[in-house]
Amino acid sequence: MEKYIVTISREFGSGGRLIGEELARRLGVPFYDKNIIQMAAEKSGLSYDFIEKNEEKSGAPLYTIPVAAAFAGYTAMGYIDTPVNDKTFLAQTEVIREVARKSSCVIVGRCADYILRDEPGLVRVFISGKLEDRIRRAVEKYGFASEGAQEKIRKIDKSRANYYRYYTDQNWGSVHNYDITLNTSFTGIDGAVEVLLALLQTKGVTPKNS
Repeated sequence: MEKYIVTISREFGSGGRLIGEELARRLGVPFYDKNIIQMAAEKSGLSYDFIEKNEEKSGAPLYTIPVAAAFAGYTAMGYIDTPVNDKTFLAQTEVIREVARKSSCVIVGRCADYILRDEPGLVRVFISGKLEDRIRRAVEKYGFASEGAQEKIRKIDKSRANYYRYYTDQNWGSVHNYDITLNTSFTGIDGAVEVLLALLQTKGVTPKNS
């Protein structure tokens, strides 16, 4: 496989970002997650600080924030007439397509699996996990309070599902939309990385780092 793109969709707290980071490191390719927000912010005129602040404040993904008029001085009439979430999605779509054209890479979230669905060498991954394990990770790694963590995680996943459905007309997490699904409660983070590396090796991809 001359060039490949691995997209990782994930339930919150399942370890999808950790898997993506380690997979990209082992493969020696670029990893894209929140850096896509920075690149999209530059294209859309939205303030990155505003997006980041609200993401951290709510613990939710970009598309769930109540976006007010938080622009970085962008006043083009066409932009004003475009809903902010739609403008952000279009900006992220452009960024995702650009980075996919440049080189092999690993991309987490943001409907990349759908956006790049016609791209040669695409490997679409979905990461899940038992709710209790995801709660534990959210508390230990992301600082969630134990009380209310379950409801917060469910709301985030519901928002991701609604976002995916809205922009793709597909069902988020459906096995039919992915090439492989992994349950980290069964594989663990390291195990999931090894499974994906083994899969890629069957496609002719050789890891560059141990």
